[in-house]
Amino acid sequence: MARTENPAVRRTRGAHQWLALLVGIVFLAVGVWGFARTGFDGLTDPDALTATEGPTLLWFTVNPLHNIVHVVVGVLGLLLWAASATARVYGWLLFLGYGAVFVYGLFAVGNPDVDLLHLNQADNWLHLAAAVVGLLIAVLPRPRPRAARPAPGARPAPGVRP
Repeated sequence: MARTENPAVRRTRGAHQWLALLVGIVFLAVGVWGFARTGFDGLTDPDALTATEGPTLLWFTVNPLHNIVHVVVGVLGLLLWAASATARVYGWLLFLGYGAVFVYGLFAVGNPDVDLLHLNQADNWLHLAAAVVGLLIAVLPRPRPRAARPAPGARPAPGVRP
């Protein structure tokens, strides 16, 4: 059975959806900016990149693989923000993914043998913040539908109180 929407009820986008869109835009921009700094060579080259040298974005170290992750996370945000349920899925993906990257970074920073993403301590704190923002996106309450305002001069439908 097809679900019919009441035309007198208008759905509004929730804060979690707008936050998902904003996070998606920021991650995509950071990924593109990162490629402008690193190029595409040396995807995870540990000899050329250490936490104290190599390309940075502000205080954060990057490499092409790290940039690819940012672009993918950004594109996911742009694809998933519009519907409440998919925005929440995006939030859970951010929470779990960046929570895992935060834990990984605790062991990887300063160890070029395992640090494929070229992380530093600033990255770790940012990844923890991204995980918290993901959790917010996942659990922020959905706004209640609100009644659409009738057009000026319109009569209410039969059985509907003005």
